[in-house]
Amino acid sequence: MTHATDTEPLTATLRVRIGQEDAHYGGHLVDGARVLRLFGDLVTEITIRSDGDEGLLSEYADIRFTAPVHPGDYIEASARVTRSTKLRRFVELTAVKVIAAGGESPSAARVLPEPIPVCTAHATTVVPKPSTRASAKKLVPTLAGGR
Repeated sequence: MTHATDTEPLTATLRVRIGQEDAHYGGHLVDGARVLRLFGDLVTEITIRSDGDEGLLSEYADIRFTAPVHPGDYIEASARVTRSTKLRRFVELTAVKVIAAGGESPSAARVLPEPIPVCTAHATTVVPKPSTRASAKKLVPTLAGGR
């Protein structure tokens, strides 16, 4: 995770192994919603780091699924803030396959010489007004230890 600076945008990255339980379609194909869940987690991390609040993912745009994902694949997903306003963060999202399952044995896999893009998208997240965030922060100690 990188914090934003004047010259470097805020970013976040996740790498996960896709499990057998994620196979949804014939041919052991994983549905695109699995990748979108990763994107949602990345956007949430970005808003926590930038605003101290999970915010609300309000929109996906330009979603492109470009390669299949199968159980056993390793997917690296990344997010980068491209623009910010007072209450919105605009995020560019990419997911690539870095290890592909399959081969001569059921447990075989191979590190790919170059990552294979599997999905790209843009997201917009909305954060609460600053006064709302401050009020919510005051409640946390009361809820956590106020019994």
